[in-house]
Amino acid sequence: MLNRTFNTNKTNTWPAFVDLFSNLVIILIFLLIVFVFLWTTTSVFNKRTGVKTIAELKQTNAEQSEKIRQMTADEQEAMRLLVQARANLESAQSDLDNKDLSIIDLITAYENQVNKLQAEDDATKAQLVELREQLNAALVAKEQLAELEQQRRELQAQMSEQMANKTAEYQEELKKLNDALAAAEESAREQEVKYVEMSTRLNRALADKVAELNEMKQYQSEFYRAVKMALGDRTTVHTDGDRFIVSSDILFPTGSYKLSAEGKNQLRLISNVIKDFESKIPSDVNWIIRVDGHTDKTPVVPGNRAYRDNMQLSLLRATAVANELAADGVSPRRLVPSGFGDLHPVELGTDKDSMQKNRRIELQLTNK
Repeated sequence: MLNRTFNTNKTNTWPAFVDLFSNLVIILIFLLIVFVFLWTTTSVFNKRTGVKTIAELKQTNAEQSEKIRQMTADEQEAMRLLVQARANLESAQSDLDNKDLSIIDLITAYENQVNKLQAEDDATKAQLVELREQLNAALVAKEQLAELEQQRRELQAQMSEQMANKTAEYQEELKKLNDALAAAEESAREQEVKYVEMSTRLNRALADKVAELNEMKQYQSEFYRAVKMALGDRTTVHTDGDRFIVSSDILFPTGSYKLSAEGKNQLRLISNVIKDFESKIPSDVNWIIRVDGHTDKTPVVPGNRAYRDNMQLSLLRATAVANELAADGVSPRRLVPSGFGDLHPVELGTDKDSMQKNRRIELQLTNK
């Protein structure tokens, strides 16, 4: 899924610009009035040019009044144009935002459709293989039917040539061949009906199985996440694919299948998670917790009466873990212990660290 963000919050500076422009015009008009007043006062008190100055002052005053009126009109026109420009800009911005949102919706719809098609493709691959095999079988039956039809035609031709001498014999052979052909056609029809029925059942079974697997994967992810949160930062427990692994060294003393106190504490945390999932997973989902025991390659000490070999030791340890989980409240029917001895090591080395990693208990949430 693509993450896209579009910034639709933009600072609008038009009101401030209009206010600034209006203030500048008012200041300019005020300065002109002051200038005219000062100039008029100076000229009136000049005795030599008094009369002439008064006439010029009147004319100048009239001209300045006309300029002021013109400037006022220009100011109003400028404000009108600015307001109109601001409205046009806001409308354009709104259109752009709507287009951005439309593009996001289209991209999201496209990605959802791609994910859906990919999921459907995985579910139908196995179905197509089975259907292809059945189709090949039907084609073979069709070829056999065509061969029988060809034989019938050839026999009819021979009968036409030898009708005078062997009419009865060829008629009997023709009847047998027609009976065989009818039986083959009936068999082909029955196979076609069975093919349709098998295809329908197969489609339903595949759909149910895919739904069940998808549902189980969802619960597996939630289960492992809950176990990880319950155990915290313990280095003796880690996940590996669809299972999580507990080191046997933290659960059992060396060479023993009796749980240690620390091992019981860790299993108690895990049992709380399992009990919580027993109430979350629907009753129609047939799930279990596999408890698999593994050992390293160290041979069993001769004369050990507790167990014969590593295979038996691994099974006893797995059974002890399952019994402890059941004692903590997990339903026993959900627990399936098994032992593998040293047959499936995670490390092939014989050093101390490799041997320690091979001594483990694996727990896996799966369906039966």
